[in-house]
Amino acid sequence: MIVAVALFASALSVMAGVGVGAKPVDGAEVVFDGTRQMLNEKWIYWEGPGFKSSMPIKWKIVEDPVEKGPVMMTDDPAAAGGKYGAADVVTKKEYRDFRLHIEFLIVKPGGNSGVYLQNRYEIQVLDGDKTKHGLGAVINETESPYHAYNGVGRWNAYDINFRAARFKDGKRVEKAMLTMFFNGKKVHRNQTISQVWGGPNSGVDGGNDGGKGITDTPAGLKLQCEGHEVLYKNIWMKELDLAKAETDFSE
Repeated sequence: MIVAVALFASALSVMAGVGVGAKPVDGAEVVFDGTRQMLNEKWIYWEGPGFKSSMPIKWKIVEDPVEKGPVMMTDDPAAAGGKYGAADVVTKKEYRDFRLHIEFLIVKPGGNSGVYLQNRYEIQVLDGDKTKHGLGAVINETESPYHAYNGVGRWNAYDINFRAARFKDGKRVEKAMLTMFFNGKKVHRNQTISQVWGGPNSGVDGGNDGGKGITDTPAGLKLQCEGHEVLYKNIWMKELDLAKAETDFSE
């Protein structure tokens, strides 16, 4: 019994850095704590070709429906009707390799948003979709790990190690790669990403060679607004320097 308890405690320690409520790991920066002050301080609209809103950011700060405290809602009126790219927000800080923790809650069935790594590669946030375009998928490149989803009205967490694409003489020689936990379950391991999907309104390089023309530039973490009630909180990031094409992690 003592051995079993010790092993269980050890497992909890290893997984302490992932899942809903995970605290920032050493060296991480909190980029959203639920407050309007931090939203204004560290985020801006992405002014892509489909941009229709205007500063200041119109996303609402509302009360957490599950726990006490403020959270952010993705219901900018400029994106009503699913106009992606019309009112997306992106961190002012730009990143290459990083570790990300982000929590989301989909308020109503069918709620839709998206987490864009380097403002290029979408990890889907879409209730009800279990396809390669669905929840938790590296969009159009993996199956949806829908089994890990906590469901509508409950908080969910993505924990991601991301390695940016590598270039030599201006040409991409290694694709972007990630490992991801979804609610504490490892669902993608060293998954490469081929392109930006969704066209120019989707993200950086979306309009380059049908999304295949990836460029060697850092970019921010972007959250998509499609006029749905999707909430975000507890977002933190740690800059990394992943020399080898390896993103797997355990905590």
